[in-house]
Amino acid sequence: MKEQNQSFTVAIGFMLFALFFGAGNLIFPVMMGQMSGINSWEANAGFIVTGVGLPLLGVLAFGFSGKSDLHSLASRVHPVFGVVFTTVLYLAIGPLFAIPRTGSVSYEVGVKPLLGNTDSALPLLFFTIVFFTITCFFSLNASKIVDVVGKILTPLLLIFIAILIAIAIFKPMGDFSAPTESYMSNSFFKGFQEGYLTMDTLASFVFGIIVINAIKERGATTKKALMKGCLKAGTIAAGLLAIIYTALTYIGASSVEQLGYLENGGAVLAGVSTHYFGSFGGLLLGLIVIAACLTTSIGLVSACASYFHKMVPKVSYKLFAIILSLFSAIIANVGLNELIAISVPVLYAIYPLAICLIFLTFTHPLFKGNSEVYIVSLSLTFLISLFDGLNAAGIEIEAVNQLFSVLPLYSVGLGWLVPAIVGAFIGYGFSLTRKAKPEEVVE
Repeated sequence: MKEQNQSFTVAIGFMLFALFFGAGNLIFPVMMGQMSGINSWEANAGFIVTGVGLPLLGVLAFGFSGKSDLHSLASRVHPVFGVVFTTVLYLAIGPLFAIPRTGSVSYEVGVKPLLGNTDSALPLLFFTIVFFTITCFFSLNASKIVDVVGKILTPLLLIFIAILIAIAIFKPMGDFSAPTESYMSNSFFKGFQEGYLTMDTLASFVFGIIVINAIKERGATTKKALMKGCLKAGTIAAGLLAIIYTALTYIGASSVEQLGYLENGGAVLAGVSTHYFGSFGGLLLGLIVIAACLTTSIGLVSACASYFHKMVPKVSYKLFAIILSLFSAIIANVGLNELIAISVPVLYAIYPLAICLIFLTFTHPLFKGNSEVYIVSLSLTFLISLFDGLNAAGIEIEAVNQLFSVLPLYSVGLGWLVPAIVGAFIGYGFSLTRKAKPEEVVE
């Protein structure tokens, strides 16, 4: 194979970071810092597991599996599961939640503070039209994504963020406050679930394809070379994410003394920028947010348009990109708080499935790809996570909660973990009772 160019690997790593680092990556860590106070380091550790570690594993899982897309990977469970899970995931990280959120967060954090008090819906409408027009343009020119995102926008984004972080660290706004009620105990697990809101583990199934294809185009022909390229690029992205998440958590935790408790991470970021830079802070923050959200939006529209075009070949990629951009612009006008509230129950329900699928992918050779292992493990996982989602939506079924309360870690949102592991062993036991030839293992 051709020797991987180091500068190309760095560009891919920056591109992957930029694709991951979007709306939620800015607003959720800083808000978590405010809420967790003196327990922020513990909460941040949990956030990094789901916001950094799992997305990196998701990218590596594709290289390890040898599959070309999420649909083929998820079809190891069952063909029907492959279609349903893949479609739900693309809708979640696409036009229903993640793509519209990039536009609404960009406006709420980067533009609205500069406009002063206004109840008019016209500025948001105008901004989302411009934002998603730009998104659509770059999505229609997908070949430019590595150059534009990896080599131009990402370095600028990092410079903007570094300025704010450096000043906040060397000149802190105040001491850490006491944690709020939700972070008084089990801060690690609370932070773990907050990491769900970034949707990065779900997105890793999509962005992993972009990275793998880019590495293959540079000459990687063996599984070892592919994994090596993925690991290098993924490590760059993961390292940057971990540093920035930790810094944003610190900023949030040290801001309470000056700002008080604010309603969302966007308001916290705006307050911090104003505190340090005055009116210039709004402009700096706007550049950070819009650049971060725009790069993520471009990547998501490109990935979703490719998937839906593959599912419905009669509709062109370009038409899907236009439809997704237009639909996302409309949904973005619903409002940031509403989007987050609606997404939480869905994420609580499907995130454990994604986590389980990642680990089953890495252990695939150990159980020789027997579908029973996937089916039983994921079924028990979803049985628990479904009710976690219902609880998050305020639909609590007391009898079910009492029954599941005997499960380890159920009270901290990880009740699905033991059933997932036990289900894998039960599934493997079932597979031993049949003589059908298992799926061929990808070396």
